[in-house]
Amino acid sequence: MKNELNSNLILKVYEHIRQQGQEYEEGKQFEGITAFSDPDGYTIYLKGSGVFLRFGFHNTYQFNYDKESQKADFMKKVHYIASMLDD
Repeated sequence: MKNELNSNLILKVYEHIRQQGQEYEEGKQFEGITAFSDPDGYTIYLKGSGVFLRFGFHNTYQFNYDKESQKADFMKKVHYIASMLDD
């Protein structure tokens, strides 16, 4: 699998959502992205725009989506949240 995902970006966005997001059914939600983890904390999940991202131990990850446009919209939101952190 081509490493197309910046692990530091995902971890920073996840943490920001967990700190700043509003409580939601599955976790915390911020700017259309929901963040949650498994009970042991080794695997984190980001969900939004029809995309489900599983990010685990040793920076392994898996995207699930139906259309490439969904992934593009999801990543746009992730980068938007990340841009808030670059102050």
